[in-house]
Formats: sequence, C-alpha cells, structure tokens
Amino acid sequence: MPNDIVKVVKFGGSSLADAKQFMKVKDIITAEKERRYVVPSAPGKRFSSDTKVTDMLYKCYDIAARGGDINPLFAEIEERYNSIIRELGLDFSLAHEFAAIKNAFIHKAGRDYAASRGEYLNGLILAEYIGFDFIDAAEVIFFKDNGTFDSERTNEELSLRLKKHRYAVVPGFYGSMPNDTIKTFSRGGSDITGSIVARAAQADLYENWTDVSGFLMADPRIVENPKTIEIITYKELRELSYMGAGVLHEDSIFPVRFAGIPINIRNTNAPSDAGTMIVSHTKTENSSLITGIAGKKGFSVITIEKDMMNSEIGFGRRVLEVLEKNDINFEHLPSGIDTMGVVVATSAIEGIRDTIMNQICAAVEPETISIEDGLALLAVVGRSMVRNKGTAAKIFRAITEADVNIRMIDQGSSELNIIIAVDDKDLETALKAIYAVCVK
Repeated sequence: MPNDIVKVVKFGGSSLADAKQFMKVKDIITAEKERRYVVPSAPGKRFSSDTKVTDMLYKCYDIAARGGDINPLFAEIEERYNSIIRELGLDFSLAHEFAAIKNAFIHKAGRDYAASRGEYLNGLILAEYIGFDFIDAAEVIFFKDNGTFDSERTNEELSLRLKKHRYAVVPGFYGSMPNDTIKTFSRGGSDITGSIVARAAQADLYENWTDVSGFLMADPRIVENPKTIEIITYKELRELSYMGAGVLHEDSIFPVRFAGIPINIRNTNAPSDAGTMIVSHTKTENSSLITGIAGKKGFSVITIEKDMMNSEIGFGRRVLEVLEKNDINFEHLPSGIDTMGVVVATSAIEGIRDTIMNQICAAVEPETISIEDGLALLAVVGRSMVRNKGTAAKIFRAITEADVNIRMIDQGSSELNIIIAVDDKDLETALKAIYAVCVK
C-alpha cells in the first residue's frame, strides 16, 4: 500500500521502565494504525534512586570479566524483566535468552554485547505485548571494520526487511560488526536507531517519546517554567545543542535530517501534549522573538594583537594551524583589524597554555598575546530574528539593564543566532534577562 502513512515511534528508558509504563506505550502505539515500527530502549529508572538496567548489565559483565560471581546481580536483572511480564499478564518466558546471556557473560562476549541485551530483551517483551513482529537489530544495522556506522548498507538491508513486516519492533542502541559481534552506539543510541529506522521505512514522521513534552526555550534550572518550543528547524536545534541545551544528539538527527523526515518529541506520560516538531524548513513564525536560549560556561579567549595584521597573508591560517597541531577546536573568532581573538574551551588548553602561546608567537610574531579565562557563551537562536527589527538592541539592552558586562558579540551571516560572551558568574543573570524581553 504505497500511499500508507508510516510513523516510526521510539520510546526511551523512562517510558518502558515497568509494566505500568508498558501499558501507556501500548495505548499510544495502538491509538494510531500509522505507528508501524517501534524502537524501544532498555528499562530506565522506576524512581529516582533506582538503577537503569543498562548500568546493571555493565556492572554484571565487569564482575564476570574479573571472574566474580554474577548470580546475585543477574538474578536482579532477570526479575526486572520477569516482573514486567507478570504484571502485563503475558504467557511468555525469557528463560532461554537469560541462559544464553549469562553464558555469554561468563565467556566474555564483550561489554557492547552486555549493554545491548537491555534493549534486546525489552524489545522481545514489547513485541509480544503489542502483537508486533520482532526484528533483531543485529541482523539489520551494521558497522564497518573500523567501528563506524555503515549507513548505506544498513539503509538498504533494513529497508528490504521492513517491507516484509507491516508492524515490527526493532530494539535500539546496537547493531553488528562484520565479524558478527555486537557493537553499540554511544549512550542514548536508541535515538540513533529510531532515526535510522525512520529513514529506512521512508517514514512520514518520527515520533520520539520520552518523559518531557518537547524542548524548552530555556534551561528550567535557570528560568522558572520556560515555554515549550512548538516548532524548531534542524539548524536552530544544532545551534542550541552545540551550546549545551538538553536536546537530541547530532548523530541521532542526521539520518532523518538527511531524508527530510520531521521529528516530533512527545511525552509518554502526557500523550495529549503536542510536544515539539523538528523540521527542515518552516514558514511558521515563532510567537516569540526567539526560538530558544542556551548557555555554557568554561571558555577562554586567546587574544593576539599585531599592527597591519589584516594585510598579512595567511595570518589567521597560521594561528589556527597551531590549534590544529595541538588537537584543539576553536569555538569562535571575534576579530578586529589589528586583533584576533580565538575562543576555546578552557579544558582543552589546560596544561599546554605556554606551549600554545609559544607556538603562536613563533608562527605569527604578535606584538602581544594573552589568554583570559572565565567566559560563558550564550546562544540566542531564532529564525524570526532576521525579520524583526531591533531584536539585537532588545537583547543587549536587557543584558545591560541587568548590570551584566558583554565581553564579546558574534552573529552568524544567516542571522539565525547571536553569540554573546559574559563572565561565568553572569551567565544565569544574562539568560534570565534575555528570556524576559524576548519570550511572549
């Protein structure tokens, strides 16, 4: 049925932590027949002092690798899953899988294998509970010999497999190496799997269900009750996530961004909430001047001064080559005619400050060079800023009236964002001031 609408839905660990959460997930999946492919995480925390199953699996495997007795902890892991099965009233057993996993632990099958079993077992239970087919991710998601994700082979083979299953569960977080051993993505890898499945299924929408109703316009630890972002573009998301906002990792977005598939961030515990839509492009304006604000502390600026710097061919390149040689990324390059600033993470230059300064001196022979620490960067992001006159003036006035000194301003040519540097101690004050004047 080529005209069918297809939705891929991913559920995080908190959404599948116990039987009660499984029931919510089933209600969500069965509410719309278009929700055809499901990507589950391993059981997360049931309460604040609880332990995630993935962490239990890591610990259990480490005990096995040292030759210790894994039986007590492995029994706890078994009970986490068996309690879900019992409370859901399923006539279903994981005894065979438990025995195989325990044997693999004892024979040191690898930490990636151990960690992946959380999603694998949860996927088996979920498929049984909702009546979907089960597709082992190891059979359809592939890595290359060097450990990097093999996107094209995966997309080709996963697409073919999905066409054979109208409804299926594909566990997140892992795939297989060419030698058939298990390989996991980084933590949070179920988001990546969901995105990969959405691309392979040529989905109309990828729903990522978690325990929040979308992305917030600011850090709730700083701004009280910040508004939810209704629509955000991939570019805006990239800007906010770069500055440390709690949003999806870039790796988990790329497959669907590449395919032009929108993402909807939804709340399993509040399924009626619209959440946040992430799209490639939109003509919809923000109700506020900005889409969001994010900030991060811990930056330093290397300031280089030299007369006639602007007429010296290759000056900037030689400075950046020093950073490259020392494996340091630069964040921003605020510059004047005879000055060049390079903003870097303070942690990146710890222990090699003198080396960096000496090498820059040898490369470009500056008149003065200095390193100043204690900077925080604020990213004010919004597609609406370019069409609203005076946005920058409002932002700078708000910061000034909050008695905060602006140390640096950097605006991209697309006018999608404004980066502002302030002292570390002033980050929270500045962020609150900007939110107050830019969010309606």
